[in-house]
Amino acid sequence: MISVVGTEVGLGLRAEYLSSEDLKLAASLLYQSYQDDPVFIDIFNGDKPDYEQRLRALIREELSMFWQAKQPLVGLYLGETLVGAACLNSPEEGFSSNRFWHWRLKMMISAGYFSTKQMIEKEKIIAEAVPLKSYHMLSLIAIHPLHQHHGFGHYLMTAINNMLDEHPTSEGVVVYATTNKYLNFFQDVGYDVIKEVKVGNVAGSLMVYKRKTS
Repeated sequence: MISVVGTEVGLGLRAEYLSSEDLKLAASLLYQSYQDDPVFIDIFNGDKPDYEQRLRALIREELSMFWQAKQPLVGLYLGETLVGAACLNSPEEGFSSNRFWHWRLKMMISAGYFSTKQMIEKEKIIAEAVPLKSYHMLSLIAIHPLHQHHGFGHYLMTAINNMLDEHPTSEGVVVYATTNKYLNFFQDVGYDVIKEVKVGNVAGSLMVYKRKTS
């Protein structure tokens, strides 16, 4: 357990690493959070009837990949109820296309070759734009719709940002924000815009929370 993950963080909330039993619920939360994301709508053709199916397939395979690679999957719990989830890449794993081989094969079956290729290109574009050598990448994050606008997202981000204490080589946490809602949220929790990055037909803000130095 790290400094915040696994401990009470306020209001009866606690942040813990997700268990295998909570992966399906986490996938549902993440789908609700990203179903209107401009990048995913662009990549998976949001106007087509199979958009929901392919986006759910992506999130399912992403969670499976993170779990198998033992990457940080953080859950925010209110009592025994999962109300938030986040997926990160740690610096030790790296943020490169090498981690996608198994994922590629399953995604091509469930989401199609073209969409899979675009997802891989998205990851490559973002990775090449990050001006850091060692960092965490916050890939996905969600708070249950009924618990939004109550500060729960800030508690989850506190747990994520404090993960840097366990990784002395990490320079910070990086995230790609594609809507003003997320841009404003991440700015509120201490993230700064590095640069604007275009993925496909969508422009977004690459942001970073830098390690605090004494």
